[in-house]
Amino acid sequence: MAHLSFRTAALLAGAALASFAVPALAAANPFDAPSTLPFQAPPFNLIHDSDYAPAFETAMAQHLAEVRKIADNPAAPTFDNTIGALEASGRMLDRVNLAFFGVVQANTNDVLDKVQADVSPKLAEHQDAINLDPKLFARIKTLWERRASLKLTPEQTQVLTIYYRSFVHAGAQLGAEDQGKLKALNTQLAGLETSYQQKLLAAAKAGALAVTDKAKLAGMDDGAIAAAAQDAKARGLDGQWLLPLQNTTQQPALENLTDRATREALFTNGWTRAEKGDANDTRPVIQQLATLRAQKAQLLGYPNWAAYVLYDQMAKTPQAASAFMQQLATATAPEQKREAAEIQAQIDKDGDKFQLKPWDWDHYAAQIRKAKYDLDQDQVKPYFELNRVLEDGVFYAANRLYGLTFTRRTDLPVYQPDVMVYTVHDKDGSELGLMYFDYFKRDNKNGGAWMSNFVGQSKLLKTKPVIYNVGNFTKPAAGQPALITSDDVVTMFHEFGHALHGLFADQTYPTVSGTNTARDWVEFPSQFNEHWAFDPEVLAHYAKDYRSGAPIPKPLVEKIRKASQFNQGYALGEVIAAAMLDMDWHSLPASAGTQDVDAFEQKALAGTGLDIADVPPRYRSSYFLHIWANGYSAGYYAYLWTQMLEHDAYHWFRDHGGMTRANGQRFRDMILSRGYTQDYGAMFKAFYGKDPEVGPMLEEHGLPARP
Repeated sequence: MAHLSFRTAALLAGAALASFAVPALAAANPFDAPSTLPFQAPPFNLIHDSDYAPAFETAMAQHLAEVRKIADNPAAPTFDNTIGALEASGRMLDRVNLAFFGVVQANTNDVLDKVQADVSPKLAEHQDAINLDPKLFARIKTLWERRASLKLTPEQTQVLTIYYRSFVHAGAQLGAEDQGKLKALNTQLAGLETSYQQKLLAAAKAGALAVTDKAKLAGMDDGAIAAAAQDAKARGLDGQWLLPLQNTTQQPALENLTDRATREALFTNGWTRAEKGDANDTRPVIQQLATLRAQKAQLLGYPNWAAYVLYDQMAKTPQAASAFMQQLATATAPEQKREAAEIQAQIDKDGDKFQLKPWDWDHYAAQIRKAKYDLDQDQVKPYFELNRVLEDGVFYAANRLYGLTFTRRTDLPVYQPDVMVYTVHDKDGSELGLMYFDYFKRDNKNGGAWMSNFVGQSKLLKTKPVIYNVGNFTKPAAGQPALITSDDVVTMFHEFGHALHGLFADQTYPTVSGTNTARDWVEFPSQFNEHWAFDPEVLAHYAKDYRSGAPIPKPLVEKIRKASQFNQGYALGEVIAAAMLDMDWHSLPASAGTQDVDAFEQKALAGTGLDIADVPPRYRSSYFLHIWANGYSAGYYAYLWTQMLEHDAYHWFRDHGGMTRANGQRFRDMILSRGYTQDYGAMFKAFYGKDPEVGPMLEEHGLPARP
């Protein structure tokens, strides 16, 4: 459930700042001028795959020319003629960047893959050309040293601080020789991250399990089997069934499949998807990424990549993040062992003569859940029809808390026919922004779920947010309802929490707007929003049988509530293990050299103190997209850190009247609308009344606070 900052890529692009001629752009290129559509939404009906490459080239050159003018300005530096001008620069690059990376992750093809491979190193070089320009940095440094006398607003002070620290962090104070080394490293890293992403997408596609005997799918419902047949037909596998892989270790079908051999085959396909020793094997790329990141950190004066990354995060240091994760691991490990013993007992009770393996866990956990709580996911799914969950659940909660309303529109072009678009109206009826929803799985879509912007909010630029949520839910066969799992419901609320963070952005400057925040802060609003997915009032409003419209029965709601803490040793443990694996990879010093990926992973996981044999990490190194290509390197712990924040915040809501407009407005005013305009710790403490604490998080998971 990743989040992609709209500003992360917006400044990335091309060569040296010096003497760049701006190439002429064909008049037909749709990125030449701002979109004339509402909210400056991308004109996908006019954009062709062939438009991106020339638009990138022109946009990078234009941006460099703009920045060159700022750096060469003979006037003394002021906030407006330097920082403000930088914030207003690169508009065309933003347009092409945000549209391209939104589409290439959700609906790619060979042409777009090639564009990405070609442009990614150029984007890295372009960023270096800006960050390492001595004249530009001199202007920023002058402002930084005079900041106390400039009479800046608090937001301007924050933006100046971020610019100065970011330039230093990017190597602005290195000598010429070291800057040359840094530029080479950045170019290599950008190319490797793109290579990793493309190899993994291809590996996941190739790893889908083809089944030739329908009997092997026993346990799956008719809709899922029909979807599997549809997926197989789309691949030219008539008469077969295809189970695509999602980008996690466990696969959804494992819960229902009764044939153990099929479960093992599906699990193994996912577990080894990118480790076949073929062209899609990601391990050689991982070796290079880990090594080069450690070298870059050393060059910039940090002991390892994790220390380099966490300098501006809420946790501040790898040691603080690791101590936090160890506290969670210590509390979780006993629960994992208890759950494993319970599942083995269920296997034995069924008369099966085998030892629990990871591909058995979800299947037998579902049986235990049903026995304990009489809760069967197939019993629940008829109440979770996707469009009703969205409009009567996700939107309803946003209305109750924040007064938002939503209007579906079909007049705007989309990049794929399944994408839905809504105008978002604020509590006073004014237009707040635009939302795109792209929920169904495709072979040409990255795994997982995420949020980002096509247009970012900025008073300086006079733009309102255009935001998208992307998921990977199973598309129903033609004529069938889109019934989703309870996990999918949570995903919808999660990604919409990111959207709220972006929609409520109220900043002047793009750098601090909306979701342009630290990794261990940005997941806080999204995970907080998950709490409303099964809030009794919200659930009753959207959870209605798609066949009859009958509301979900109260006894079933109570079962869902009681079952919410079931299997928490697994649910929490797989994330902790993955986060610790990430931190171990990125705590390597440059002196460690190239690692054997399999041996390193095995040693790192063995050191977690968790039950790795039965509860494997949510992601292995080879398919850990978050940390190798999606900006979460040394940052996957953020999902756990922000769980602490969101549980603290939810307990505050619970203690102050729950889901009320007053509470929603307070959360909007103090958290969701603030972007990165102030220190995260101070922001949280102002809302919560004290520093974050882990107790409410462990309580929500049913774990002891002091194991």
